Amino acid sequence: MGLIETLKKRFFRGKPREELRLGVAFGSGGAKGMAHLGALKAFEEERLRFSFVTGSSIGSIVGALYAKGFTSADMIQVIETLNRREFSKNLRPFADLSFAERFLENYLDGDIPSLPVPFAAWATEENGTGVALKEGGIAKALTASSAIPPFFRAVTIGDKRYYDGAFSNAVPADLCRELGAEFVIGVDLSAFSKPEEEKSRISRLLGSAINRFTPIAYNDDCRSRGYRAADYMLAPDLREFRATDISREAMDRMFECGYDAAKAAMPAIRQQIDEAQRAKSARAKKGRG
Repeated sequence: MGLIETLKKRFFRGKPREELRLGVAFGSGGAKGMAHLGALKAFEEERLRFSFVTGSSIGSIVGALYAKGFTSADMIQVIETLNRREFSKNLRPFADLSFAERFLENYLDGDIPSLPVPFAAWATEENGTGVALKEGGIAKALTASSAIPPFFRAVTIGDKRYYDGAFSNAVPADLCRELGAEFVIGVDLSAFSKPEEEKSRISRLLGSAINRFTPIAYNDDCRSRGYRAADYMLAPDLREFRATDISREAMDRMFECGYDAAKAAMPAIRQQIDEAQRAKSARAKKGRG
């Protein structure tokens, strides 16, 4: 190598590679959200860091905690402070979610734009229109995103009433891309469910009653839109669990389901991220040329 070439390499290095902007969209699912924490633990072990975060229902709560800087271990500690007996008392028809808002404010005070990582929660207006909540109080937005009837009543923000985000967008991967993510991993907690014939008669009757008293309907594309927008959809098999399973045993098992699913998917996720990174680098190189 000649002197000129050596000097060029030493003093005229190319611009550093611009890293792919990763995003994660956490789906709805009530207590099944423990699987989100398991998946997060796997992401942490793989040193995957997300620059944009979105979520619906329980996914919005996990997402906001992540955006605040909480690790999966930190989130487990938050759950440990929750009085399960008191929480169960509030699981009655159309309960006010102010108790949940007060609890969340202990960890997530302030407004959404104050979060260190860009974040948005997804909620559904009472007319069925999906809405991205990007402003206002964090805790209030999370309760609006999690107001699933008939357990909880709608949450009012301004002059509008909001219900659970799952009614219009169960895994808001498209919102994550809208925030700026170039590669989005979605986590779907409800990809698997028991066939109707395998459910007990009581479960079927309860489901029918719940549907009768639910004041809002699911949009036709509330599940498919997340799959269309995600680059990879992680789908732990949680069919044996219910959204209301808050026993220690069930929560531990759901955590493991999320962790195992993310670990098993990691080679495929890594491969797709690498391919997207190479494509981005190639486009940048072509643009400079």
